[in-house]
Amino acid sequence: MNIDFAKGDGLVPTIIQDATTNKVLMLGFMNEEAFQKTQTEKRVTFFSRTKNRLWTKGEESGNFLNVVSIHPDCDNDTLLIKVNPVGAVCHTGADTCWSEKNTNTNLDFLVGLEQVIESRKNSPSDDSYTSKLFSKGINKIAQKVGEEATELVIESKDNNDDLFINEAADLLFHYLILLQAKGFMLQDVIAKLEARKKQNP
Repeated sequence: MNIDFAKGDGLVPTIIQDATTNKVLMLGFMNEEAFQKTQTEKRVTFFSRTKNRLWTKGEESGNFLNVVSIHPDCDNDTLLIKVNPVGAVCHTGADTCWSEKNTNTNLDFLVGLEQVIESRKNSPSDDSYTSKLFSKGINKIAQKVGEEATELVIESKDNNDDLFINEAADLLFHYLILLQAKGFMLQDVIAKLEARKKQNP
C-alpha cells in the first residue's frame, strides 16, 4: 500500500468509519510512522498536530479504535479506516464527532445493546440478569434461546401483535447473548450474510 504522504507535507487525512454501522466517526491525520504503527498494532494511531507527536486513540480513555480494514482513495493521499470502536469516540462522550440526537439508526441501537451485553459479560454485576445468565454457562444460554424461539413461534400463530413483538424482542436479545457467549458479534453474522449475497446475488 503506497500512500502519498508528500502531497500533504507528510500528513494524510484519515476518515474513521464504524465497520458495522458505516457511521463516520471522526477525522484525524496520519504521518508515515502513525500509519505503520496502525498497521502493526491494529489500533488507530494518529499524528496529533497540536501535541506534535503520535497519538493512539484511546491511550488514556481506553476507547480504542480496532482496525478492521484500511482503504486509500484513488489518489493514495487520503485514508478510510473501518474500525470496531471500543466505547465513545468523540471527546464529548458521543459515539461520533458528528453526533446528533435524531440521527441514530436502529442498527446503532443494536450495536449499543451489544456493547451493554459485552460489558455485563466482562464486568459481571450481581444485579444484572444478563450477567447471571452468562454465569450459568453456554448450555443455559442456548436453552433460553430455544425457549424464546418456541414462544415466538407459538405467538406467531395467534393474532396478538403486542405479544408477538414482545417475544420477538426477547428472542433477539437472547440471541445477542448467545453470540457473545460463543465469541461472536452481530457484525460477524452480517459479514456472513454479505458473503452469501456476493456468492448468490
